[in-house]
Amino acid sequence: MNLSKSRYCVGIRCQKELWLSCYKEEVAKELDNDVIIENGNKVGEFARGLFGNYILIENNDNKEKMIQETKKYLAKKPNIICEASFSYLNNFCSVDILKNDEDGVEIYEVKSSTQKNEIYIDDLSYQTWILKKLGLNVKKSYLVYVNNKYIKKGEVDRDSFFKIEEITPRPMEEIEENIKKLEMTINNSQEPDIDLSVNCKNNKKVSYDCPYFQYCTRNLPTPNIFDVGWKTTFTKKLEFYYQNKISYSDILSEGGINPKANLQMSSELNNLGPKIDKDSIKSFLSTLTYPLYFLDFESYQVAIPEIDGTHPYQQICFQYSLHYYLEENKELYHKEFLSDDYNGNPMRGLCKKLCEDIPMNSCVIVYNQSFEITRLKEMAALFPEYRTHLLNIASNIKDLYPIFRDQEYYVKEMGGSSSIKEVLPALFPNDPSLDYHNLNQVHKGDEASEAFLSLRTKSREEQEELRHNMLKYCELDTYATVKILQKLNTIK
Repeated sequence: MNLSKSRYCVGIRCQKELWLSCYKEEVAKELDNDVIIENGNKVGEFARGLFGNYILIENNDNKEKMIQETKKYLAKKPNIICEASFSYLNNFCSVDILKNDEDGVEIYEVKSSTQKNEIYIDDLSYQTWILKKLGLNVKKSYLVYVNNKYIKKGEVDRDSFFKIEEITPRPMEEIEENIKKLEMTINNSQEPDIDLSVNCKNNKKVSYDCPYFQYCTRNLPTPNIFDVGWKTTFTKKLEFYYQNKISYSDILSEGGINPKANLQMSSELNNLGPKIDKDSIKSFLSTLTYPLYFLDFESYQVAIPEIDGTHPYQQICFQYSLHYYLEENKELYHKEFLSDDYNGNPMRGLCKKLCEDIPMNSCVIVYNQSFEITRLKEMAALFPEYRTHLLNIASNIKDLYPIFRDQEYYVKEMGGSSSIKEVLPALFPNDPSLDYHNLNQVHKGDEASEAFLSLRTKSREEQEELRHNMLKYCELDTYATVKILQKLNTIK
C-alpha cells in the first residue's frame, strides 16, 4: 500500500486509525462532514488565484499521469502549479499551490480552518520531504488559512481573506523515521495494539474526532467513563480510564468526578427518580409574561462570505419558527418564515417578518439563548432599520436551557446531556409527535443548513417538497420548547 499526505497525517495521529482505515473501514462511524468538505473545496479553489495565473493539474485516478504532467510544467519555470503531484518510493502528494521559481520552489498548503493546527505542520513536512528527496530545492513552506476577522465588502479580496504563515518543517530525519513506521503498519495484516489517547478527540494536535472511537471502546462496560457528560473533559476521562476506573460504580466508589457527573452516574446506576429544584423552577416561571413567544432560528455557514458585512463562517439565518400564546392558558398559535432568497441575503426578509411577528417588549423563550441573542445582534448590526426592534427582542429573551444545564430538572434518561434533543425524549418518552426521527428529509440543524443551500439547484417541485419538510423540522423545534414549558408548569 502507498502513503499519501492524508494517510501520513492519520498515521501521525494514530497508527491504529491508519491501519483500520486500510483494513476495516466499514467499522468507522459515518461522519457528517459534507459541508466541511464542500467548504474545503471552495477555499482551495479560491486560493489558487493568490499569485495570479496558474496551471492546474487535474485530479486523475492515474496518479502517474498527474506526476508526468507536473514534470512537464516544472521544466517551464517560473510558474504557479496547483495540485502539482509527486511520488517518491510509494509516497505520494499533491501540493495545493507550488510556486515554481528559477532558483527553487515554495510550497503552500491551503486549509479552510481559521486557525493553525499542529497536524498541518506534519502535512507540510511530509510534502517537503518528498520534494527534497526528488532533488527539488524547497526554499520555504507556507500554511494558507482563513482570516476569521475578514469582513466582506464587495468582491472578496483574496489577499485579505487569507492568512499566509511560513512554517518550519519537522526535521527530515523525523519524517523519514515516521514513514518507515507507517509503512510497516499498513503492510502488516495484524491490527496494532494501541490504547486510547488524547488524539482520539479533536484538539490542538488533531482536527477531528476519530471515526473509530466506538470500535476501539466496544469491549468496555456500558455505560462507562466516556458516557459521562457535564463538560467532563476527554483528558479527565482518560485519567480515570488509565487507572482502570471505567464503570460508573468504579468511578463513584473513588469519590466520583463532580456533583453533576456524579448525579448522572448515580441516577443511572441506582435507577433514581427525577431531581427537581421546585423553588428555582418556580422562580424562573414567575419571570414570564404574556404574550409569550417561542423562537428558534435555522442558519447556515459558508467559509467564503457571500453577503456584504459578514465574515467567514458567520451564521446566516434563513428560517425561524414562532409558537406563541397571546394569553396564559389560552390558544397556541404558530407563525413561520423560510426565505426564498437563495442567492442573495435571506436575513433581510427574515428580519422584516420577525419584527412584524414579535411585538416590542414581548417575552421570548428560547433554548440556549447564546445562539439566538448573537444572531439577533449580528443582524441588528447589518440592518439599521430593524436594529432597535431586534435588540429589543434580544433583551427580552428567557432561556429554558439553564434549568437542565444546572440540573434543576434532571432525569436519568437525559444521559448526562442537557441538549434539547436529549431532554425532549427524556421528558416525553414514546411520543411520536415529538420524535425527530418521524420527520422527512430534515431531522437536525445541519441537515436544515444543507437543505437550504441545496434549494438554489433544485427544481420547483423538489423545492416545494424540501421547503415543506424544512418548515416541519423548525416547527418541531419551537413546539418542543412549548411542551417543555408545559411540563415545568405542572410542578407543584
